[in-house]
Parts: sequence; structure tokens; C-alpha cells
Amino acid sequence: MNPLDSTRSAANGELASCEPHPAAYEAKAWIAQQPPEELYKWREAFASCAIEGNRLGDVCAETLNRLLNSQPVSDRYLLGLAWTMRSGNWPNAELSDSRPNNRTT
Repeated sequence: MNPLDSTRSAANGELASCEPHPAAYEAKAWIAQQPPEELYKWREAFASCAIEGNRLGDVCAETLNRLLNSQPVSDRYLLGLAWTMRSGNWPNAELSDSRPNNRTT
């Protein structure tokens, strides 16, 4: 069976191995609609937290760098970046690592 067969994916609710999450397209479009100066502010904020050892800041900074340099980014990284940016916690509040028992704030 063809791994790109969308009927197979839709039938069992799973994505094919090379099929991006459908919401990733909207996430990428939303990020692309942000003014360049806002994206640079975000990149600076993420990088600042990454320097302090914050894993979420590290991942988001690198993901945003890849997008700004037109490099490939996987759907899960795109979705994570868009979720973090849209959450409203940045850049005015400290970014936290929300894993249980591993909070940085």
C-alpha cells in the first residue's frame, strides 16, 4: 500500500510516515504572516532563554532560525513553535519548560 495514500491515513486516523500533520500548513502560514521585526524579537527572546539552558527556548530558537533561512522544518517543530508564539506568554513573560517536575520558572 502506498504510504502517501491519504485514504489509508484518514481511515485509521494515523499519518503516513512522510505525511505532515494537516495543521502544520496553517502553523507555517501563521508564522509567515508575522512582521519580520516581530520574528526577530521572538528569535532574540528564544535565544536568550536558550543561553540560560531552557530547552523550549533552544528548540524554538533553532526552529525559527531554520524557517528564517528557508531550511526544512518538520511538522512537529513547526506546530510547537506556532503554539509557543500564539500562547501569548512571549516575549513579555519568562518561557517555562512545562514538563512535569522539570519547571524552570
